[in-house]
Amino acid sequence: MAEEQDDTEKTEDPTQKRLEEALKRGDVVKSQEVNTWFVIAGAALVLTAFSSGMGTSLTATMRGLIANSYHIRVDGPALPGLFQKIGLELLAALAVPFLLLMLAALAGNLIQHKMVWSFEALAPKLSKISPLAGLKRLFSVQALANFAKGMVKLTVVGTVLTLLMWPERERIMALTRSDVAALLPLSQSLALKLLGAVVAMLAVVAAADYLFQYRRWYERQKMSLRELKEEFKQTEGDPTIKGKMKQMRTSRMRKRMIAAVPKATVVITNPTHYAIALQYERGMEAPVCLAKGVDALAQKIRAVAADHSIPLVENPPLARALHATVEVDQAIPPEHYKAVAEVIGYVLRLRRAVARN
Repeated sequence: MAEEQDDTEKTEDPTQKRLEEALKRGDVVKSQEVNTWFVIAGAALVLTAFSSGMGTSLTATMRGLIANSYHIRVDGPALPGLFQKIGLELLAALAVPFLLLMLAALAGNLIQHKMVWSFEALAPKLSKISPLAGLKRLFSVQALANFAKGMVKLTVVGTVLTLLMWPERERIMALTRSDVAALLPLSQSLALKLLGAVVAMLAVVAAADYLFQYRRWYERQKMSLRELKEEFKQTEGDPTIKGKMKQMRTSRMRKRMIAAVPKATVVITNPTHYAIALQYERGMEAPVCLAKGVDALAQKIRAVAADHSIPLVENPPLARALHATVEVDQAIPPEHYKAVAEVIGYVLRLRRAVARN
């Protein structure tokens, strides 16, 4: 016979509540490769869109400094002013590109998970300084995966870049004999070519790493049967307590029905299983069900009716139909008006006959 499964083994898929708690703790899916891809892609975009403008602005600034170097004062308070002016011009030229790179880095996180504010990850833990825990992290699955990723990236990127640059070797070597003005256009062209290849390769690496990190995160959130039961108790309530509450409600409803039976006009029965107590008074639109039950509860209704001289009328089809279609304290459905009217008419005629005698 197979051994029973240990209810502490984390084999069950996590609930939505478990995933939300992980998010609040700051435990989210995070792939560093996705962040790297966004930064490199942002750098490629910045180089494509702003390299010309940045080069022109910085060239004009440097050219002005060199051309007017003999007029620039660097003594006393003039030197800090010079540095401030150069810094502001550099900032004006580089502000938008740096802002785009910051947005790219932020987008790399936001695309993986929504914004999380949690200080739990910053809380000091002994496991972070424990040598044993450090060794476990060093030889963990995550560490091995990071090592494998590094080797794959190094090999693939190095191979592709070599293939791209090898045909350009003559042009690169010729730069040593070329005019300095030709250096920037060629450097820009080669940089864009390299960045395009790197972005394309890292897109595949980032997608694979994200899937890997998501799978590890999802496995980490899995729950044991015991945890599922505890969460169910917290969210839905203890089944034992819910069962007792249901029993209490049923008991109170039965007592209330039994107490209402003496007000009934007639009790329609199936001789052994069903009993329906109905009340009808002049002015009522339709008879109302005061109590209904099967088996033991039906016997109790019949007994109370007999004690209070309430007529018992056997009509098995009508008793079953009323039990299935009418609720306590509700009027009977219109489709049963005719059958119930015949029964109540019979009871009223019986009462008048008894009264005359």
